[in-house]
Amino acid sequence: MRAAILDYGAGNLYSLARAVNASGAEAVVTADVAEAISCDALLLPGVGAFGYATSFIDAARDQITSSIQNGMPCLGICLGMQLLFDTSAEGEGRGLGIIPGVVRKLEADRVPQIGWNDLDDVSEPTITSSGLSTAFFANSYVCEPDDRSLVTGWATHEGDRFPSSVRKGNVVGVQFHPEKSSSAGVAMIAAFLAECGR
Repeated sequence: MRAAILDYGAGNLYSLARAVNASGAEAVVTADVAEAISCDALLLPGVGAFGYATSFIDAARDQITSSIQNGMPCLGICLGMQLLFDTSAEGEGRGLGIIPGVVRKLEADRVPQIGWNDLDDVSEPTITSSGLSTAFFANSYVCEPDDRSLVTGWATHEGDRFPSSVRKGNVVGVQFHPEKSSSAGVAMIAAFLAECGR
C-alpha cells in the first residue's frame, strides 16, 4: 500500500508521513500530482491557507478530481478537508468540489481553535473503530456541506457546532489532525488505509 501525501505547501507533512508508515503503508510525500495519483490512496494534509493551496491544485485540478471521482480513496485533513469543498471564506480560489458546500469562519471569540476537543455523534467507521473520541484541532474555518447526510461526526467550539468529519464514498474529511491526536489518531489513519487495502 502506497499512500501519497500531496505537498502543496502545507505544513505538518512529516508527522503525517510517520503516522502512515507506522500503519505499515509506505508514505510517498510528493508535489508531483502524477506520482501522487499513481499511488493507492491520496492524503491531503493539514496546515496552511486555502488560497495558497488552491493556487497549487489549480494546474492539476482535473487530474486530482477525476482520480478521486474514479474511486481513488482520499483522506483530507484540516485544510485538506476544506479543499474537498467548493469555496472558502478564507480566501480566493476554488476547492476540488468533491463535496458540495462551503467553508466558513468559526463563530467564536477565540479563533483559531487550537487544542483538544471532543468528537460527538460520530458515525465515521475509521474513527469509531480506532477509539478516537477527543482530537487535536488547529483551525479558524469549518466546513458546511450542502448535504448534511455526509456529516459523520461533530464538534463544538464556544457554542459553534460544526462537522468534525465527513464522508462521501471512499473520500473522508476530518477537521482535526489525527496525526497529532495521540495513538488513537494514528490508529484512525491506519483504519482508513486498511479500508483502502480492502
